[in-house]
Amino acid sequence: MKKLDAVAALLLIVGGLNWGLVAIAKFDLVAAIFGHDFGGTNAGSRIVYGLVGLAAVYAVASLLARSSAGSRRPAASH
Repeated sequence: MKKLDAVAALLLIVGGLNWGLVAIAKFDLVAAIFGHDFGGTNAGSRIVYGLVGLAAVYAVASLLARSSAGSRRPAASH
């Protein structure tokens, strides 16, 4: 799972940086990498955007699983 966590984190960083660039500089890095102007898509960019979305779903599920696992722990006795 650690490799999947690392890949998801990398994809979320790519997505976050891309959205930051969109907001600050009106520059779509993913579109530019695949040879398109701002907002343009092709199969490659749609795959990247889809993977970023899946990484976000995975991250939310992981956080929820960790949160519910933490709430099921018995209270520590002193």
